[in-house]
Amino acid sequence: MLRNSTDQLDPVTVEELTAWRRDIHMHPELAFEETRTAEFVASKLKEFGLEVHQGLAMTGVVGTLRCGTSDRAIGLRADLDALPLQEENTFDHKSKIDGKMHACGHDGHTIMLLGAAQEMAKNRNFDGTVHFIFQPAEENFGGGEVMVKEGLFDLFPMSHVYGMHNMPALPAGTFAMRSGPTMAAHDRFDITITGVGGHGARPNESIDPVVVASQVVVALQSIVSRNTDPQQAAVISTTMINGGHTYNVIPEKVTLGGGVRSFTKETQELIKRRMFEVVKGVCEAYGATYDLNYEYGYPMVINTDDGVEAAAAAATTVAGDANVRTDMPPVMGSEDFAFMLQEKPGAYIFIGNGTGEDICMIHNPGYDFNDSILETGVRYWQTLAEQQLPVN
Repeated sequence: MLRNSTDQLDPVTVEELTAWRRDIHMHPELAFEETRTAEFVASKLKEFGLEVHQGLAMTGVVGTLRCGTSDRAIGLRADLDALPLQEENTFDHKSKIDGKMHACGHDGHTIMLLGAAQEMAKNRNFDGTVHFIFQPAEENFGGGEVMVKEGLFDLFPMSHVYGMHNMPALPAGTFAMRSGPTMAAHDRFDITITGVGGHGARPNESIDPVVVASQVVVALQSIVSRNTDPQQAAVISTTMINGGHTYNVIPEKVTLGGGVRSFTKETQELIKRRMFEVVKGVCEAYGATYDLNYEYGYPMVINTDDGVEAAAAAATTVAGDANVRTDMPPVMGSEDFAFMLQEKPGAYIFIGNGTGEDICMIHNPGYDFNDSILETGVRYWQTLAEQQLPVN
């Protein structure tokens, strides 16, 4: 008898998934360096009996599972990489590598999808093809875009592609999603401000780039508060300021860097244009010069209606209607899954990582993925695939 995807996993399987997740957590790897993680994933997929392709986007892994006679195919995606962050947790499975940790839950994402591959290979309660996509370099380096450019959808034809991310502060095992724009576009900027260096006791004989840079940081905020439509979400964050080497010397240069987030192309272009105008105006007012580099990054994550409908149906089957929200507000964070959704319809959704004082937000040195949701994530992926590729 075929095992239903809504049945509970065997306790031994849950224990095994937890051990896998914690092992990956202890051995974090950064973008395009996920060799150990990729080998672990590939070896398990082969053990389950899947066709395995390695090397797409350097360390990417795609496992393919076929069943029945249908030519229908879908893709399910998880991310592999960690963050350059020093972990502050003290539990036994904390990172063993200084300056690197899984602070975003990609270790959990990987294991939920790997667990789904294991269950589907056992049960084969579907008719068609499922491509399990394990993507490298989600954090800052656009591994999703690289996979697409290197022929992901040509090598592995599919009608739809789906992704999922854990969400702290959302009750464990619940789901949230929305149709349309779901996550913001994220661009990056670097600014070099050049003045005239001098003695700290004689600022009148210099053009102080520290003062100019400080004014630029403040002035950039006026773009969002006074230029963009108040009903269109936007953020400009200066996250890096570097300049100077000692206490009594006014430096010649200061560099700034940061990010811009937006939800429409019009807002994105307005911010870019106004940034050049504002920086130019402030620098000219102080007699300084500047160089501004604005780089387009991740586009908006835009879910399709049919993709959300499929995701909601699967999530409701697993968690119940009361635990599935389909009207969540847009999220200002960004995701390179956007590049995949530019090519194929589908949906990117969120699974609750839990609430309470012991739950940290992602990108925090105290964060850890909640192992109690591994089973729910596995069942969601399995249910989604079985519902989209039903046995006739």
